[in-house]
Formats: sequence, structure tokens, C-alpha cells
Amino acid sequence: MKKTNKIIRGKIVDVINKSIYNGEVVIEGDNIKEINKVNKDFPNYIMPGLIDAHIHIESSMLIPSEFAKIAVRHGTVATVSDPHEIANVLGNKGIEFMLQNAETVPFKFYFGAPSCVPATMYETSGATITANDILKLLKKDNIHYLAEVMNYPGVIYDDQEVHDKIKYAIILNKPIDGHAPGLTGDELAKYASAGITTDHESFTLDEAIEKIELGMKLLIREGSAAKNFTALYKAINLYPSEVMLCTDDSHPDDLLIGHINTLIKRALRFDVQLFNVLRAATLNPIKHYNLDVGLLQEGDPADFIIVDDFKTFNIKQTYINGQLVFDNGTVLINAKNTNIINNFKCQPVQEMDIRISANSDKINVIEAIDGELITNKLVIKPRVFNGFIESDTKRDILKIVVVNRYTKISKIQVGFIRNFNLTKGAIASSIAHDSHNIIAVGTSDKDITTAINTLIENKGGIAVVDGQKVECLKLEIAGIMSNKDGEYVAKKYKELDLAAKKLGCKLSSPFMTLSFMALLVIPKLKIGDKGLFDVEQFALTTTTL
Repeated sequence: MKKTNKIIRGKIVDVINKSIYNGEVVIEGDNIKEINKVNKDFPNYIMPGLIDAHIHIESSMLIPSEFAKIAVRHGTVATVSDPHEIANVLGNKGIEFMLQNAETVPFKFYFGAPSCVPATMYETSGATITANDILKLLKKDNIHYLAEVMNYPGVIYDDQEVHDKIKYAIILNKPIDGHAPGLTGDELAKYASAGITTDHESFTLDEAIEKIELGMKLLIREGSAAKNFTALYKAINLYPSEVMLCTDDSHPDDLLIGHINTLIKRALRFDVQLFNVLRAATLNPIKHYNLDVGLLQEGDPADFIIVDDFKTFNIKQTYINGQLVFDNGTVLINAKNTNIINNFKCQPVQEMDIRISANSDKINVIEAIDGELITNKLVIKPRVFNGFIESDTKRDILKIVVVNRYTKISKIQVGFIRNFNLTKGAIASSIAHDSHNIIAVGTSDKDITTAINTLIENKGGIAVVDGQKVECLKLEIAGIMSNKDGEYVAKKYKELDLAAKKLGCKLSSPFMTLSFMALLVIPKLKIGDKGLFDVEQFALTTTTL
């Protein structure tokens, strides 16, 4: 039986030729057979589907199949996805889980080979991915690039293992993603000359321009914690062929609200030229990463969206490979059950395990910055009671604790942090970039240990403790994702986010900010399972001075 072609009519938005005209798209199977101009005027616009050029799916707390069900609502048809969160927990087994689960839904996930597992030698992860492992991964057809090279000191100071990973990507002609926050001058030039092709860590326009002029593509990031769009959007008009859009890390409640479509709307409000921003969300990532995603041209895969207008930018329909996956509020993707995989071995902790003796009148304190991954380093006189340094709610100097979840017994690391502003209780998470040990902040040792032990009992999740009241979102997949549907996870996460704020936290995204306090490759002061870490010195330091 001859297959019937589908015909979709509307205003065609041709990003390549920068034109808009009334027409019809004829779909045959997965592809666009032809596009014809017509004389009739149509109210809706047909344009290429949107692409997130750098994201960790795991940060949505959703497995790929559930992520896809939300993303298509916002017109996203593809992501360039770095699976290094689950790789740090489960290594190649975790990467394979992501690849297999992604194949169960009609969505285009393009995964990379995680270059930094673990991110540094100063933390404990659940796995190690060597240069030889990277070579094997990059040889696979479903691994499309070398994911962000966060170990920029390794590039600059000629670490052989790091350079071998880069070399293999160059030999196999696969793009190399970068990660170089605040890097400038000769060091940045050396980093770029090694073959690094992108960066998503710029937080000033001058920094972004310097990287572009060294040949790197700029990925403008707007995630749940790190928000750089306002600082960088002008680069879209200045360098329209060198810019892409990404979220990097987006929590489920934010993903329900919007995705790349919200960045397009903001860009248009800021007078970014229409075709420049559409190019950043479609053409540029397709060309840079060599993605098999359509650009609304004859012969292309039929990946496109229908929107009402450019002001509201409401997504009415989303098509992927000619299949209607979202239709006027209804998601047409059925996710399948998935196996549970995890790596959680630590034992419950006690209050005495997180006490810190007052052997000094000065302590190093991490200062968190709302909306940023970077922190400041402070030196402050601590509050001391009965010979121990304790949380000080009056001055907002709270205890921060990291527990190695990969071994039964290990030394628990304790530091202090400012700007969480908790006046009571504690919060904890087993999402702690990049090794995903347990991290907690609280006002009392009792509440902190209760929060930590709740996560140990559940083998992963996020928790809020307020006296006797304990709330938890269980993350049974690697301790960083749920196997529940996106609506449930987003609702539960929102409840915990509000609960944390009721404890006094003033951060816009408490759990996302908490998770990055263990990211040892972002300046200035962080904490891992081996201790407090001075990123600028790239060395462990001490809590007390």
C-alpha cells in the first residue's frame, strides 16, 4: 500500500536563506519531500526544531525518555548531551544506560564521551574513564563529540592523559567541548589552540568575545543556577555564526516552564535579530556538531515546530522525523519502564562525625553567589561552643558537609558556607557535581545528620529537614535521577524547593546551588569528599587556619 504524504501549511521560516513565506511542507516518511510556496496567507509559523547545544540530562533529575516528554512541549527536538554526571557514578555502564533509554523515544539525543571522570584527582567518584576508554567511546557511532574538558589546568600544563583524550577526538574528527571559566590571556590561547572548540562558562561579554576571537564557539548558558544570558546576549548579533544556546543544568520545575524557547523570546525582547537568534538555536549547533537534525529544507529530516507568532512564541506542534510528538498541549510520546541502576555504599553518620574542634580563631568560608557557579573565599572568626565550631545563623555562617557515598567508611569532610541563610533545619542532596557524593548544609548537627541519613536510607535523593519533619525526593537511578514521570518529579522538587526557602534560604535555586559547591573546577573555594579545595591554587586547603 502506498504511504500517504503529510502536508503541513503555514508561514515557512527559512533560517538558512533568512526568509519567511507562505507555503506547505510535504512529508514523506521521516523526511521533507518538498516545500512549496502558496498564495494563501496562514496565521502560524513553521520553523526548524530547537536544539539545546549543551546539557546534562541528569540535572533535570529525569531519565532521557521522561526529559523528552517535557522538552518537546517547548519545541526542543534535539540536545547535545554530556552524560558525565551518571558516568561519574557508574562509568561506562551509566553511559550505556543513557544511550539505551534515549532510544526508547522519538527524540534526538546526541551524547558525548565524558572527558573528566573524575573531574579532578582531589575527589572520589564511582568510576574512572581513561584516555583508552575515551578512544573506545569516540569510535562508536552514537558518541558524537568529546564532552567538556573541565580540566583546563591539565591542558595548560600538558597533562598527558588529558592531551591523549583531545588527540583521539581530533584523529576521529569529533568536536571537543570546552569549560574554561574566567580563563584569559596566554593560558586561554593555549587552551583554545589545543583543539577546544566551544565554551559555555563565560560570564562577561569581554570574556566571551576573547574566546570567540580565538576560534571557540560561544554557548550562552541559562540554567537553573548559572544564568549568563543577560550578560552575553549581545554576542548573538555581534557574532551570529559563532553563538549557540544552552541550559547546561536545568531542574525539572524550570524545565516545565520553558527551555530554549524562552531564550528566544527573551532575545527578541532585547532586540536581537530574529534570524540571528534562530540560527543560534538551530543552524549553528547542527553545523558544529554535524547533527542529523532538519533545517526545514527539502530532503532534510522532518524536524520542525509550529508557533503562533514571534511575540508569544507559543509552541503549537512539534514534529521529529515526521512524527507529531506534541500537539496543542498533548504530548504524544509514551515512555517505557526502565531498570534501576545505582552505586551507593556508605553507612549512616552520627553527630559526632561532623564536629570540628576549635583549634583556631579563623576559618575559611565559602561564599555562594546566587545565579553563579563561582564562589568567593572568605576568612572569618567562627562561633565556638563547648570547644567546637558550630553553625552561626546570626552571621549566616553555616556548616557544610560532604560524605563519600562510594565506600562504607570514610572521613567526613566539614566546612563552612555563607549565603544559604538558613535560620533552622538542613538540606541535603546526592546530586553534588561532579562526583555526586552527599552534600548537606544546615544549622545544627542533628538536622544535618538526619538529612544525610535520609539520603543514605533511600540510596539517593534530595531532602529537607525541619526538626522532626523530613521531606525527600527519592532519586533511585544512580542517586541523581528518578524513574518517575516528569510531572511528579517537578511537583515534588518544587515542594522541596519551597520547603528549603521556608527554612530561610534566599537563593533562587537552593539545591542547584548546593550541588555546585562540590564542583572543584570552578573558582574560588569549594568542598569535596577529600576536603576543602582552593580552586585558584588547585590544591586542598584547610577549614581552620
